[in-house]
Amino acid sequence: MENTQATAEVLNDLVQINNDRIKGFERALKDLKDNETDLKVLFLSLIDASNRYKNELGKEVEVLGKDIDTGTSTSGKIHRAWLDVKAAFTAHDTHDILEECEFGEDAIVKAYRQALDEDYIPAFLREIITRQQSEILDAHDEIKALRDSVQ
Repeated sequence: MENTQATAEVLNDLVQINNDRIKGFERALKDLKDNETDLKVLFLSLIDASNRYKNELGKEVEVLGKDIDTGTSTSGKIHRAWLDVKAAFTAHDTHDILEECEFGEDAIVKAYRQALDEDYIPAFLREIITRQQSEILDAHDEIKALRDSVQ
């Protein structure tokens, strides 16, 4: 019973950080220039991926008999508020946008690593989390490479 509750909490944390990721990419989309269609397509695909991840994780929370947390994390809300203040005082060029996206990807990678560090996570859930983490790491590396290629 205790492990079930703890497992549901870990899964809900991952749902929340995926919600944060979605909000972050939605915000980044608004800051892109009209001619940055490749980045728009990338960000939309990453939003879709996070929607899939949170739906998959949410189903597992329901199977555990717990409620899905559909909000965003407090730290994500604080970070977005800070970004709004920062945006008011700085120009948002492509490099800045990609840098902020990479910062968000760092946070989700850390959350997935922490989830996988929990010994009580059952093997079938560990497989789901590991697969999602692998895709997120690929996205992180792509965003980092794009950031490094933009001056």
